[in-house]
Amino acid sequence: MTIELFKPDPEASLNRALTAWLCRIAGLALFGMGLFYWVRLIGIFDGPLWRFDLMPVWWRFAAPTLAVLYPIAGIGLWMVTSWGTVIWVLLTLVEALMHFGFPHLFGAELLAVGLNAGGLALLAMLRLVAFVETRRKARSN
Repeated sequence: MTIELFKPDPEASLNRALTAWLCRIAGLALFGMGLFYWVRLIGIFDGPLWRFDLMPVWWRFAAPTLAVLYPIAGIGLWMVTSWGTVIWVLLTLVEALMHFGFPHLFGAELLAVGLNAGGLALLAMLRLVAFVETRRKARSN
């Protein structure tokens, strides 16, 4: 008689796959946003907010911060690491503070903050489902 120690769990593997897909898609999007901010800093295009030396002081602080945080979060999410999620939460909070706390300086950019918050909400739901399933299995054993 053999005891099967590791039974494949279709619900857990589906949750892991969905979490990995969400993290990878979000990682690509965040890395792309990081490239967008680097293009703004370098000054490839003409315009007052498209070159670092022409930006107002508040954008000179915000743009490099986001140019660093976005690609780091993208790489961390692509690798499906917990620190990628932490950086994603941090940059979402920074952007929410910028656009909701100081809309007269940064503008009210609801789309970027909404997409980040929506992605984080999806990730939180997937992780909550995984936690509940783990607790349910632990109680049944």
